[in-house]
Amino acid sequence: MEEERIEESSARLVGSGGGGDYRWVDGSEMDSESTPRWSQFDEDEIGRSYGSFRRRLVKKPRRVDSFDVEAMEIAGSHGHRTNELSIWYTLALAVQTLGVVYGDLGTSPLYVFSDVFSKVAITSEVDILGALSVVIYTIALLPLAKYVFVVLKANDNGEGGTFALYSLICRYADVNMLPNRQPADETISSFRLKLPTPELQRALNIKEVLESKSSLKTLLLLLVLLGTSLIIGDGILTPAMSVMSAVSGLQGEIEGFGSDAVVIVSVVILVGLFSIQRFGTSKVGFMFAPILCLWFFSLASIGIYNLATCGISVLKALNPAYIYMFFKKNNGDAWSSLGGCVLCITGAEAMFADLGHFSVRSIQVAFSCLVFPCLLLAYMGQAAYLLKYPDSVDRIFYDSVPDVLFWPIFVIATLAAMIASQAMISATFSCIKNAMALGCFPRLKIVHTSKKLMGQIYIPVINWFLMIMCVLVVAFFRSTTDIANAYGIAEVGVMMVSTTLVTLVMLLIWQTNLFLALLFPLIFGSVELIYLSAVLTKVMEGGWLPLAFAACFLTVMYIWNYGSVLKYRSEVRDKISMEFMLDLGSTLGTVRVPGIGLLYNELVQGVPSILGQFLLSLPALHSTIVFVCIKYVPVPVVPQEERFLFRRICPKDYHLFRCIARYGYKDVRKEDHHAFEQLLAVSLEMFLRREAQDLALEADLNGLDNSDSISVWSRDSGHSTNATSDLQIPLMHDQRLGEVETSALGEGALPSAAMAPSDEDLSLEYEFSALREAVDSGFTYLVADGDVRAKKESWFIKKLVINYLYAFLWRNCRAGAAMLRVPHMNIIEVGMTYMV
Repeated sequence: MEEERIEESSARLVGSGGGGDYRWVDGSEMDSESTPRWSQFDEDEIGRSYGSFRRRLVKKPRRVDSFDVEAMEIAGSHGHRTNELSIWYTLALAVQTLGVVYGDLGTSPLYVFSDVFSKVAITSEVDILGALSVVIYTIALLPLAKYVFVVLKANDNGEGGTFALYSLICRYADVNMLPNRQPADETISSFRLKLPTPELQRALNIKEVLESKSSLKTLLLLLVLLGTSLIIGDGILTPAMSVMSAVSGLQGEIEGFGSDAVVIVSVVILVGLFSIQRFGTSKVGFMFAPILCLWFFSLASIGIYNLATCGISVLKALNPAYIYMFFKKNNGDAWSSLGGCVLCITGAEAMFADLGHFSVRSIQVAFSCLVFPCLLLAYMGQAAYLLKYPDSVDRIFYDSVPDVLFWPIFVIATLAAMIASQAMISATFSCIKNAMALGCFPRLKIVHTSKKLMGQIYIPVINWFLMIMCVLVVAFFRSTTDIANAYGIAEVGVMMVSTTLVTLVMLLIWQTNLFLALLFPLIFGSVELIYLSAVLTKVMEGGWLPLAFAACFLTVMYIWNYGSVLKYRSEVRDKISMEFMLDLGSTLGTVRVPGIGLLYNELVQGVPSILGQFLLSLPALHSTIVFVCIKYVPVPVVPQEERFLFRRICPKDYHLFRCIARYGYKDVRKEDHHAFEQLLAVSLEMFLRREAQDLALEADLNGLDNSDSISVWSRDSGHSTNATSDLQIPLMHDQRLGEVETSALGEGALPSAAMAPSDEDLSLEYEFSALREAVDSGFTYLVADGDVRAKKESWFIKKLVINYLYAFLWRNCRAGAAMLRVPHMNIIEVGMTYMV
């Protein structure tokens, strides 16, 4: 949908008086919306109905045009997390990461070498030392060098994952498929990041290319959805792989304990694991962290024991030359064995995807100081044992454990395997929550399990879906070998998506030196491509499973996003013109009864067509109507003082207003509706009072319009920060309802006549009395029960997607009233069909 921007005129007043800078602002500039030419009569030129186009003298730091619904909450509680965490708190979070983030990485020694040497026969020490060298440098390159030192720094204000990277890119380039971006969004404090280098021209060129080609926007979205789909697939395969690997240790220890017993015990453990997810990540992390600490201590201890008893000759594997000798000796078998080597980094993506649950520093400290050293000792110990007992490759982990410690280690390993699943389960919840907020996943119920960290969530439907899929995978494959083949494809695919997006972030946002930016995908992307080429050969041996999961979820997410974008564009196309509203008159062609109607819609500008449905369906309409738009912007959290934009629509006697509530994809919406209604009424009154003051200023300053000595006229497109920064300050910050803010204008800045009583005062008192009467009559929530249908002339595929697939998702997702969190006692719903 093409849109053209209207140029706005502004006059800037040279000089300031006491209080700060002043500037002339057109009525259009005060709007937070950049109005398309085809809807220029909607709101900005409504001044024609009661006067000429107005210019106002505005003091930038004091301009107020919004209200805060949650202003009654404790100050500062809206913060996602403090910028600087204490050392002790960071260490406490680092311990928690063991129970949530590193469980998958920590349990990889259970199955890596057994899978590697199922493809390469051990005939000399080169085989063992070469495989060990590949494992060591894979862990050092990808989890340590790539994630700890680079990718974690690409977080979106403390949030990680593919959608966090996508939101970063959406902020710096208008590549979001949903066309509801406003210049006022750029004034949110978390919207922009500091740019470390001045290489701006290259970033601008990349931005221009991304914004001008719709195919690149679609490709970028598909890449993000693919990464998210693979993470969900990881959330299914990780529990199955980890639990079965731990339980299979009993096969060689208990007589008669066969594959059927392994499957049954694994299923019981998986059901128990998913059953405790409802208690929340924090409780699960505290409960699991001590077990993982003991597990990593056991890995390190067993490794040191094997090095001491079997020799330290495996230290030669630190020489990367053994990698070359390994491939030279085994040729194709060595390349095939990479599918087993890649299992040593399974769960590395959870370090980034689970970042919202913790902090960057805590994840870095935990991996560098504990996880990495313990894993190296574990793999070196196993390799040393294999050099002495090469026939133990099938049960290398449990055979390398001293006999006296078998049962304690087995219990710890089983518990650790359960915990390993927690990493990808939490990451799956986070990714789906982000996808829902950005309009790429059907609406589901989300339970926030922590009052302190908003990133800790639980999604019941997804939790039980993952459990059912895990049970089916275990029952179908019945062994870890085929699951391992599937596991590698999902893990490498997610890493390649992250590498691509982080490279784009480097070029577009960080504006890193071109050589360094290209060095990142050249090094890490090359390693991941090598691994991908190895695991793709296992498609027919179980590797098809993550591809099937990814294709399924990718289809669901893209269909939902496609339908949502078409629905929004339909609303924009069918919105009611302002000329028609003026023709209806202040009564809107019906009876206006006392009361306030909150009409929920998705438009950020214009009058939604659903108003027409209410006019046709209801015998009367409320005396005051507020169009409420719940809008998600590509930032993790919108501070409460910057969340709500509030303005008037139509002439005064219409009593129509708009409220745009902006939320980040990690924000929690749990308003108290009584407080909401009370603050709305107070904010409306304050808005009306401030508007009257502006009109009084305008009346007194009309004589200054033609004064060339103090005015400098300029033209701009309205995209500057000054054009919208006035809208970010909450109206609730000013608690002095009855005071005239003459101090804000500076001493001598304006004549006192500007504040003298006028006809505007009578109009203001009339509006106040009408507002009080409406508040006393109560609030009603007006919601549309929409249906989306493809036009008759649409292509067959579009009809199939919209009329059947998207319609099925729409009917079975969470209802609009529940997602909007409005009280059920005061809802009026009307049916609405959107033809797309």
